[in-house]
Amino acid sequence: MTQVLLAEDDPAIAEPLARALSREGYDVVVQGTGQGAIDHAAEADLVVLDLGLPDMDGLDVARAIRNKGLTTPVLVLTARADEVDLVVGLDAGADDYVTKPFRLAELLARARALLRRGGHEASAPVRVRIDAEARRAFLDETELHLTAKEFDLLRVLVREAGRVVPREQLMREVWDADWYGPTKTLDMHVSWLRRKLGDDAGQPRFIATVRGVGFRFERDA
Repeated sequence: MTQVLLAEDDPAIAEPLARALSREGYDVVVQGTGQGAIDHAAEADLVVLDLGLPDMDGLDVARAIRNKGLTTPVLVLTARADEVDLVVGLDAGADDYVTKPFRLAELLARARALLRRGGHEASAPVRVRIDAEARRAFLDETELHLTAKEFDLLRVLVREAGRVVPREQLMREVWDADWYGPTKTLDMHVSWLRRKLGDDAGQPRFIATVRGVGFRFERDA
């Protein structure tokens, strides 16, 4: 059975989340400290990690897990909505993040995506659907929680599915800017969008990078 390690010290969050993960068919182990999470990470197929643990910062836990040579997917729970903190968290070894307060359906979808990417769930055809008028996006039947720019970026890529969309076009349509310099902002948003789709930059299922040109959304993801 797939094991999920939940590192969360707040019973008001840990208990209902553990129940929800159990209903999904996972074997859930709850640890209330960072050291407990580090000690048991090797046994888990997925780590759901709160950054606000009582004994150490969750970012240090993520680093310790990676320093042990473990490639176990790490899904971070954070109240730190600041962009810099999120980037630092991903640099520390986290694979994805959910900001508090989070919607349970979104967290479960992220967990499934990480497990699927790690080969712990069967791969099945997945469809991305855009409702442009309502500004809503869905991965199969699960609604994606996207920022305004992430939605606009996905909308353009899906609209042009199968075709390479140049960086300049994406900057013009999404950021309303004629941009011919560095496009680090675009790369960062593509990275975040990939994580929310459960995509892997090394073996992309949805968004492929065409070096020196732009990005292509795969028709048959």
